[in-house]
Amino acid sequence: MLKTVGKNEEEYYAILKNLIQKNLGFNSNQYKDSHFKRRIDVRLRATNAKTYKEYVELLQNDRNEYPVLMETLTVNVTNFFRNPEVYDIVEKEVLPALIKARSNGLRSIRIWSAGCSIGVEAYSIAMLLNHLLGDDFSKYSIKITGTDIDKDSLIKAQNGTYTDIEMKDVRPAFLKKYFTRDGNTYTISDELKKITQFKKQDLISGPKMSGFDAVFCRNVTIYFQKELQEQLYLDFYNALGKDGFFVMGKTETLIGPSKDKFKPYNSKERIYQK
Repeated sequence: MLKTVGKNEEEYYAILKNLIQKNLGFNSNQYKDSHFKRRIDVRLRATNAKTYKEYVELLQNDRNEYPVLMETLTVNVTNFFRNPEVYDIVEKEVLPALIKARSNGLRSIRIWSAGCSIGVEAYSIAMLLNHLLGDDFSKYSIKITGTDIDKDSLIKAQNGTYTDIEMKDVRPAFLKKYFTRDGNTYTISDELKKITQFKKQDLISGPKMSGFDAVFCRNVTIYFQKELQEQLYLDFYNALGKDGFFVMGKTETLIGPSKDKFKPYNSKERIYQK
């Protein structure tokens, strides 16, 4: 644990946040201090730094610490079909509703996976859409967009190669149909890669996005301050088209003006509709 060194140490914490903003483009001021300090403490322990002052000095003397710090700040435990009960509703109700609504006309489906990490959520949705549409899959124009702040996670998402850890909840039929296995790694099919795109975007200060039929942002906003959560939920509302779906994390709750704008679709699984 960190030593408490009074105000001076808080000044070094402020310096540390500025260094992170300047060198990594990571806006720490929008995050809850408790969460942010917990993540930084991981690196303090790993480097044997006893205070923020010591860790600031380390960063100034060793540029190689920055990428490791970034990885620690953005690390996410994630796997395909995480919280299967949510995906059950998505598969049986949400995606069929989107498909039905767009079965005439343009047949265009646009989905946003916000805070997509290494891409498992985006590809999980892609698998379900392919499975549901069957032979009609090629008749639809489908684009699933995954966004994240972490460059290394996005590269992994684009490559679409995963290990046993991420695969643990993939049903056997999907494993066989949508992945190529090579030893202990699994690579997603080109058919699903074609309908997904991954790009760097800061939910906080990045450009606003729009035109989506569904937005998934799960287990991301819990780390943000309340005011920012309110703003993000409004941004997601505005990013959706008519009757669009918003899927949030099981531990997250709608707050602020968005609470009156969204209508609950399945409150238990935190699924809402515009």
